[in-house]
Amino acid sequence: MNSVKTYTLFTDHDIYLFKEGKHYRLYEKFGSHSVEKEGTSGVYFSVWAPHATKVSVIGDFNKWNSTDHILYPRWDESGIWEGFIEGLEWGTLYKYAIETAHGEMLEKSDPYALSWEQNIQAASLVSTNWYEWNDKEWMNSRWKKNSIEAPISVYELHLGSWRKSEFNTFLNYRDIAGELIPYVKDMGFTHVEFMPVMEYPYDPSWGYQITGFYAATSRFGSPQDLMFLIDELHKHNIGVILDWVPSHFPGDVNGLHRFDGSYLYEPEDPRKGFHPDWKSYIFNYGRNEVKSFLISNAMFWLDRYHVDGLRVDAVTSMLHLDYSRSEGEWEPNIFGGNVNLEAKAFLQEFNTAVYKEFGNAIITIAEESSDFPMLTKPVHDGGVGFGMKWMMGWMHDTLDYFEEEFMNRKYHHHKLTFASMYMYNENYMMPLSHDEVVHGKSSLIYKMVGDEWQKFANLRTLYVYMYTHPGAKLLFMGDEFGQTSEWNFTKSLDWDLLQYHVHKGLQTLVKDLNFIYRDIPAFYENQFQKDGFEWIEADDLENSIYVYLRKGKRRDDVFMIILNLLPKVIDYKIGVKAGTHWEVIFNSDDERYAGSGVEPEIWSEQYEEYMRHPKSITLKLPPLAGVILRQTKDKKYKHHRSKFRK
Repeated sequence: MNSVKTYTLFTDHDIYLFKEGKHYRLYEKFGSHSVEKEGTSGVYFSVWAPHATKVSVIGDFNKWNSTDHILYPRWDESGIWEGFIEGLEWGTLYKYAIETAHGEMLEKSDPYALSWEQNIQAASLVSTNWYEWNDKEWMNSRWKKNSIEAPISVYELHLGSWRKSEFNTFLNYRDIAGELIPYVKDMGFTHVEFMPVMEYPYDPSWGYQITGFYAATSRFGSPQDLMFLIDELHKHNIGVILDWVPSHFPGDVNGLHRFDGSYLYEPEDPRKGFHPDWKSYIFNYGRNEVKSFLISNAMFWLDRYHVDGLRVDAVTSMLHLDYSRSEGEWEPNIFGGNVNLEAKAFLQEFNTAVYKEFGNAIITIAEESSDFPMLTKPVHDGGVGFGMKWMMGWMHDTLDYFEEEFMNRKYHHHKLTFASMYMYNENYMMPLSHDEVVHGKSSLIYKMVGDEWQKFANLRTLYVYMYTHPGAKLLFMGDEFGQTSEWNFTKSLDWDLLQYHVHKGLQTLVKDLNFIYRDIPAFYENQFQKDGFEWIEADDLENSIYVYLRKGKRRDDVFMIILNLLPKVIDYKIGVKAGTHWEVIFNSDDERYAGSGVEPEIWSEQYEEYMRHPKSITLKLPPLAGVILRQTKDKKYKHHRSKFRK
């Protein structure tokens, strides 16, 4: 006897939107929901399995048998199976037993489940997203913090290895909150970015092989524990960005692959449906129900978890049909090109939907490594509609330059100027991410050339360049204090390095740069506008020196940045405008940063044309250092030496 009763949460309009690919709140309908039917409490289940011949709910409540609780197929050819089982409560373990058209019996976890087990069985749990939020003040004003005219400095971290317990076990989300928030706040970062927190089965994937797209990973606690972490971050004025992975999914037997015995979420043709690098499966962006699943998932994290932004992973692989494929291994689009037109249309629809719902209160960010055009331009103008894009070209050129021997830098001088040729084509975020410190690439500090002092001086100067360059910022955990080993997801960062002055000094420098970036409008309010940047000297190859201005909206809000990228002290002459005077506010060679302590003293000011300017100043430049000067009002010249104070 079937113990499932008829019940539905779907309206006819829901079904219409789902089939059209326009239902963006499917998490309110699909999955398991605690409800009452005729005064009896229980759980409503619904799942999309259009090619199944029978779907049952199996779990710890019925000893995992597939005969007692059979769901009902809807009459409307939507492919949805649903029903009500009385007496079930939160915490019930369950899966769907799906009988296919070929007679297979598949056991699948719920694609919309809010919680999953953390074991081989990986069953779904009847759960809830109920939480009493206390971040109203943040939510009402976050549009100011997430604006492209606001300072956005992101601390990227992997929750499983930022810190661990003394027994090398995972911390709970709530324990992480107690340690992470004071640290991020003290360091001056405006946002954190979590590598995927959606449920994943395989730790070495770092979370990028997701099976439970709607479930907060139970490695670190419950959904409410993660909500607490986000709530507390918001209460301390720290935004939260999540890595989101709509590009692929693994082939785990309980996951989305061949969900009802057919290729339901992925194209059957492996030229479109299989990812050769990651041995995973690519979503079918041309299928309406799949689009509804994915866009609903984005909405879910923004809505239920109060997330402030989504960093969309592997956008390059989504947009290019020939990504990581040889000739003959991919099929051109209808125009004969390599652009995945369905994926592009999906990303446009995703961005349109989330910005329509949340406005500029949130950010979408593309991790995209090609020069695909107009990623951050509005959809109505033919763009893809992202709020920002990772500036991968800047990252590669910069790291390549800092790996060069000092004597060779003059031959690679324009690797550091090239980004200025395209930096306003898109809204860029400058990333030094986890991808750069794994798989034999070495840590950032060991990418730098020279002896130990020179390595740290190089990295300090690189950070000055990064923080004073137009664009939002992203720094991976550990890079702020010079983690020496490559990132290892199995253990905590090497926090004990902070007992050494060179590491503590680097951390202090990043902290001060964060507050300079946050507190001085010239460094952020025009970060995506052409009038916010000006080269003074971009071609001094022999001295490996760069000089540029950053400018705010006020005419007198002007700062000069000088980078000396050779290990020598030099007196350097710079052309400036008439009627301006300058004072030093920051020096990466300061002893508090473990520098050599050479002071960048301005010792001469002359009214003669130099560097196409009517006036010049001369100052002593410390070795391998970045110096920031502030323009001051016209007044009698005097020596200037000061430090930035937050």
